[in-house]
Amino acid sequence: MNTKLLEATDVASGTFSLLLLLTLAATVLLFMGTGWVTRKWKLPLTMAGLVMGVSALHYFQAGQVWQASGQMPAIYRYILWFASMPLQVMVMYFFVNTMAPLSTWLFWRLLVASVAMVTARYLGETNLMYPSLGFLIGLACWLYVLGEVFFGRMSEVSAKSSNFSVHRGYFWMRLIISIGWALYPLTYFIVAFAGGVSDAKLNIVYNLGDVVNTVAFCLTVLSASVRDSGSSR
Repeated sequence: MNTKLLEATDVASGTFSLLLLLTLAATVLLFMGTGWVTRKWKLPLTMAGLVMGVSALHYFQAGQVWQASGQMPAIYRYILWFASMPLQVMVMYFFVNTMAPLSTWLFWRLLVASVAMVTARYLGETNLMYPSLGFLIGLACWLYVLGEVFFGRMSEVSAKSSNFSVHRGYFWMRLIISIGWALYPLTYFIVAFAGGVSDAKLNIVYNLGDVVNTVAFCLTVLSASVRDSGSSR
């Protein structure tokens, strides 16, 4: 696929390049970080590195598609979200699991809810089901995940933890998937029910949102795990 030089006014293409660089750098940093932390942190860090790795592959491919065609079909975004969003929820699960054991049943509930959230949005946005139904199912699944992380067993474990670094890390991760992830149902609503926006503006919003929603989320895991490992030595 041929690419062209970026124009100074092509902000959308610039954000694809920016996210490619950020996700590549974060991938390297996270996998290097598995050598800096104690054993209990290796799984959450590795999973966070996978989130960054698949995101980097997405931004490489999506950036080329955008520069070549000026379009970004929804399937490209949803392929990323099918991989990254459930993985991020699992990162939170294993993050908290380092403080106290969590049930396997909770693992499967969170996994199914996060996959169903993305699936419903995809089916609704592509008109494979009624857009309003896809929006409501996706919203309900997201709210369920939020309920678990704010009021369920994970929240209880975090609240009882005396480790400030881990407690603060969980606070920021929880804040990101509540406030930051609100971007996705909001833009879904605008695209499906409020007349939509141009592809360029939509890509800029999604890409800049992912700086927080994926990159900052995963680096929060690194920060907390390195601080905790340093204090336990």
